[in-house]
Amino acid sequence: MSDFSSPNTSARVQGVTSNDFSSARGKPRHDLESSSAATVSAGPGPGPTPADLLRRLRARGAADPVTHVERVPARAGVPAPWPSWAPAELRAAFTGRGVVAPWQHQAEAANLAYEGQHVVVATGTASGKSLAYQLPALATLLADPRATVLYLAPTKALAADQLRAVAALELEGVRPACYDGDTPRTEREWIRRHSRFVLTNPDMLHHGILPGHAQWSGFLRRLAYVVIDECHTYRGVFGSHVAHVLRRLRRQCARFGATPVFVLASATSGDPATAAGRLTGLPVTAVTEDASPRGGVTFALWEPPLLPPDSSASSPVPPQATGEHDELHQVRRSALRETADLLADTVAEGVRTLAFVRSRKGAEVVAANARRALDDAVPGLGDRVAAYRGGYLREERRELERALLTGDLLGLASTNALELGVDLVGLDAVLICGYPGTRASLWQQAGRAGRSGQEALAVLVARDDPLDTYLVHHPEAIFGAPVEATVLDPANPYVLAPQLACAAVEAPLTPADLALFGEGAKEAVDELVAAGALRQRPTGWYWRHRERPDVDLRGEGGAPVAVVESSTGRLLGTVDGGSSHFLLHSGAVYLHQGVSYVVDHLDLADGCALVRAEEPDWSTHARDVTELSVVSVRSYVDAGPVGMFLGEVDVTSQVVSYQRRRIATGEVIDTRPLDLPARELRTVAVWFTLSPQSLALAGVQPADVPGALHAAEHAAIGLLPLMATCDRWDIGGLSTALHPDTDAPTVFVYDGHPGGAGFAERAYKTAAAWLRATRDAIAECGCEAGCPSCVQSPKCGNGNNPLSKPDAIRVLDVVLTNLPD
Repeated sequence: MSDFSSPNTSARVQGVTSNDFSSARGKPRHDLESSSAATVSAGPGPGPTPADLLRRLRARGAADPVTHVERVPARAGVPAPWPSWAPAELRAAFTGRGVVAPWQHQAEAANLAYEGQHVVVATGTASGKSLAYQLPALATLLADPRATVLYLAPTKALAADQLRAVAALELEGVRPACYDGDTPRTEREWIRRHSRFVLTNPDMLHHGILPGHAQWSGFLRRLAYVVIDECHTYRGVFGSHVAHVLRRLRRQCARFGATPVFVLASATSGDPATAAGRLTGLPVTAVTEDASPRGGVTFALWEPPLLPPDSSASSPVPPQATGEHDELHQVRRSALRETADLLADTVAEGVRTLAFVRSRKGAEVVAANARRALDDAVPGLGDRVAAYRGGYLREERRELERALLTGDLLGLASTNALELGVDLVGLDAVLICGYPGTRASLWQQAGRAGRSGQEALAVLVARDDPLDTYLVHHPEAIFGAPVEATVLDPANPYVLAPQLACAAVEAPLTPADLALFGEGAKEAVDELVAAGALRQRPTGWYWRHRERPDVDLRGEGGAPVAVVESSTGRLLGTVDGGSSHFLLHSGAVYLHQGVSYVVDHLDLADGCALVRAEEPDWSTHARDVTELSVVSVRSYVDAGPVGMFLGEVDVTSQVVSYQRRRIATGEVIDTRPLDLPARELRTVAVWFTLSPQSLALAGVQPADVPGALHAAEHAAIGLLPLMATCDRWDIGGLSTALHPDTDAPTVFVYDGHPGGAGFAERAYKTAAAWLRATRDAIAECGCEAGCPSCVQSPKCGNGNNPLSKPDAIRVLDVVLTNLPD
């Protein structure tokens, strides 16, 4: 199959190599001329060192934007001998790819797996984790001509990269192949029958392989290894679903007489053995001592400058939307624009750069602004910058990956789609536009540069929000803190019941199966029987319906919505159902590869948004309203005038309008109503209450209580990712001076996923530390009345009004004074 051929640049296997500290630089696509604005040196050869490059970037503004520079030193590698069981053919294949020996952690993990132990190797980016599972898996395939291997990646790009790496070894009889949604149907039967190393993703395992287990019986009964790459990404609701998909896989393998060994690869994380055990339901041994060499990293924390008091340009939350006066709301330059300028500057220096941006729309904005700045300096140079994100068609993604690897592109603005282990050889710098939510992701993204052992530059560009501002002024929270543990909850009833239904379709459930699915399985089965989904018979529980249950692993709120250009019928991309109300409502501006489109019509029933090409001078921002009611209390702390609670809540939210804002100034042009259906969510929340008397004693006037609670709520949401592996967009909040279910002033913070994702539980367990960091972030902000760096929120449905920064500090002082540590 033609997919098995591979260019050398993209199929490198990482172990001890013959030129371990070589550097690949970008090659010019055409001659570039320098101008007064930038001197371009985009060809091969020596470029600026990371320290020199950072000095140049810092010198281009009036004020120094860097709050801290951390020098992460280079590290020498510790090699190990090839395992005695590794056949000569396999050793020769790796040697032919430049790997003369494994690193110590690779050999340790490979030996454990070959001995039959389930193992997770949790080491840094570019530490060569792939060799740790390739060694035992491929050795077994060569020794046993009937054995098979199943590899799972969270993204198609990573699976395609691993396919190239395995295929490049040219081992006879292995026949590796990708089996995903992009695989032509004409090739799928050949893969089922002949491939012995199948690379896929949890979605395809869930939707295709397990429901079709009869067709896969030959492969599954001979399954020797299951490889789970980048397993730290399986967190929250998605991770909980994947945990049950893996249990369903183990169940089917057992029915066919197979007991595969699970080998997991993870970024450095807290307690990887426990996390891997919760994911697989098996005892797992962790290998965590990273023995690979690492080039030095110059890591800068970058805070965009304050804008003049009379300017709202680039502000993510214009003053007009806050109900306050301009002089009280001096804001910082947008992190998106700052990142776009930095990307243009590094590309102009000939530095191959990857910019990570939090959202699809943000990636498009950064790429478009960088292209525009480069073309203004050197016409045509902007062609060497592009955006990369989910929702692109397969051909677009593959071409962008190729162009970056070959050097045709010098700059790429990407969502976290390129965070994972795709081998991007030769990157010199990484720009991270906004804290990615966890320290694990931060180091994963920073580690994309400097692969192959060369020196690299990483820059975290702070957004104007409480968490980012806190981090750039508290570098110890990044460089001196342990990486978080992965949070997932397989017992979530909103995950467990649908997964049990899927398992029952594949084969009737038996009492012995319930232990495999863990706590709550029997109760969930009984509820499925009561609902008419399952029928109990003497031999087990049977699925009653002809159609399969429709279960979305990623919990994104429904099927994706297609974005179609109305004049041509061309499919531009897709947006997940959960985001469609915000991004594709009628009148919304949608960006695709730097081209603006305006949505004419959103058809939720057909899952389609019709758009037309247009370049308006305004952007759109959806606004929603939320109501919340308490269903039950799981746990609480009675601290006198303060109560801290954990429990179930019902949340009803509805996108009701959108604002149009001038791109140049942030001025609000108008607010237009929308008629979209409400969405209901039962989830888990943490909340605290305060007595009115305690607030009065703290100096909070009754008229200021709503603004005080509202500001504390925003900041608490913003700082929660310090404690839990979540993003502020994974959680929501509500505050009220008198909630009918608590009969007190109350602040709620809730998980934005059905049944919860474990984030509220983590907030409850770390309440004192979480709210202390929240209080410090507000108090240390230099603004007077509140700004996006402390108490304003970019997703506030009330337009950030009312807010009271001083009173938010008083509220949190009351809570922290009474709440036990």
